[in-house]
Amino acid sequence: MRWLGTRELSGATVAREFMASVVVFLVALPLCLGIALASGVPAGLGLISGIVGGLVVGLMAGCRLQVSGPAAGLAVIVWELVQTHGLATLGIIVLLAGALQIAAGALKLGQWFRAVSPAVVRGMLAGIGVLLLGSQFHVMVDDKPRGSGVDNLLTIPQSVTKAIFPLDGSTHHMAALAGIVTIVAMVVWDLVRPEKLKMVPAPLVGVTLAAVMAAVFGFDILFVTVPADLGSAMNWIPLDQWESFVDPTILLAAVTLAAVASAETLLCATAVDALHDGPRTDYDQELYSQGIGNMICGVFGGLPITGVIVRSSANVEAGARTRLSAVWHGAWLLLFVAALPFVLELIPTASLAAILVFTGYKLVNPKAVLEMWRFSRVEALIFGATVVAIVATNLLTGILIGIGIALVRLAIRLARLEVDVERDDESRSMVLHLKGTATFLTLPRLVRVLEAVPAGYALRVELDRVGYIDHACIELFQSWERSRVSQGNTLELGWDELFHRYAKGHDPATLRFVPQVREPDDSEEEKAAA
Repeated sequence: MRWLGTRELSGATVAREFMASVVVFLVALPLCLGIALASGVPAGLGLISGIVGGLVVGLMAGCRLQVSGPAAGLAVIVWELVQTHGLATLGIIVLLAGALQIAAGALKLGQWFRAVSPAVVRGMLAGIGVLLLGSQFHVMVDDKPRGSGVDNLLTIPQSVTKAIFPLDGSTHHMAALAGIVTIVAMVVWDLVRPEKLKMVPAPLVGVTLAAVMAAVFGFDILFVTVPADLGSAMNWIPLDQWESFVDPTILLAAVTLAAVASAETLLCATAVDALHDGPRTDYDQELYSQGIGNMICGVFGGLPITGVIVRSSANVEAGARTRLSAVWHGAWLLLFVAALPFVLELIPTASLAAILVFTGYKLVNPKAVLEMWRFSRVEALIFGATVVAIVATNLLTGILIGIGIALVRLAIRLARLEVDVERDDESRSMVLHLKGTATFLTLPRLVRVLEAVPAGYALRVELDRVGYIDHACIELFQSWERSRVSQGNTLELGWDELFHRYAKGHDPATLRFVPQVREPDDSEEEKAAA
């Protein structure tokens, strides 16, 4: 049973994995429903994606303890896609995104998805958290989200007013009460949870209390709607929509979705690795399995899936050691949807929205923001710029702006070159000490220093403390030496060292490299004499 993460499945192992799967199921159920709600799609599509994430991705995952399913971090993207392209096109976009993930896994690009500034990644998660909190706050009072992230944030006071001062017989206050009870129950449960009940997730407690309260007091509010059977929940791709595969806007949407989903998955996998001491993640295999899962979700018209840290951490804490718990959690979801859909219809939509409001707050993670500010002001500024850009524009633009600022910062750091000059007028010589990185970005400074060298002086350049020097700087020194020959200047740069450090395999003439005359060994002298 190596595919399950262990060579042999003992009775104790099966029992442990069984209990862990129940815990993960209880965490995943309200999240699948709530994320579907936040994404602007029927609740059944969230459940379908959760089932695929367990039964399919769970079997093949490169991170064996990671649990996949619809993610809160993608809810904002999916909502925008549905609003822009329509629900019928969602399956095509998810299908294409899955194909791109499979290609990335086959090309061994898993590690490269992690090559993003941590400040940008945290900014992306925080920006998603702000958008999620802003949109779901309105749903928490049985109101509708506004058109943009900024509008959602600016109109929160209107929803608060509706909740406190209901007019014309509205029931916004009842929905708000269900949401508040959910959040309070989650917070209190995390603080006072008994040791014997540590496996019971806080979202389940919150949803249960809200559902009981709504049923006992007969709240006239919105409740979850679930299809009578799983087949009717599927959002099959219409035949007349297949031409969208060549639509540039659809392809761009798929690339965006694949990039964000892959980054979130691999970051989650890294976090899961830190929670246990078992086998490490195979990032390329994880990308491949996520791609297979998303292609299947796309065929069914479901939500895109990623590795999800909330479910994954619950899986590890529950004692899981193999893939079996993730697979079984998908089976529990399937059983619940197929046999007990009426239970889900007792859940108030305000309660699910409250879970996502709380999730959005945790994604922002104010404590981590303060720690980042203390550690590095520049990192904090990149983080803040990414968040603001995401909220003010859209997710893709915000991420690109964050990456752009991070690259500018990197360029500035690469342009750091300390230049110290020692001048001895008696011997008519100068020594140039360079420390740092000498690239084309530092050319203007080097030009000023070289132009200030008096005629007739011998110049020696020390490169011992230079981490890297590019060809543009080498050419600058070559050009200066040639132009100053008539003025009596000489240059000592250590061409041999440069050749061996940076130009092996290239034409030595580019570095003014003069081959050394090799002394013949004894055997060669004897052959010559013979």
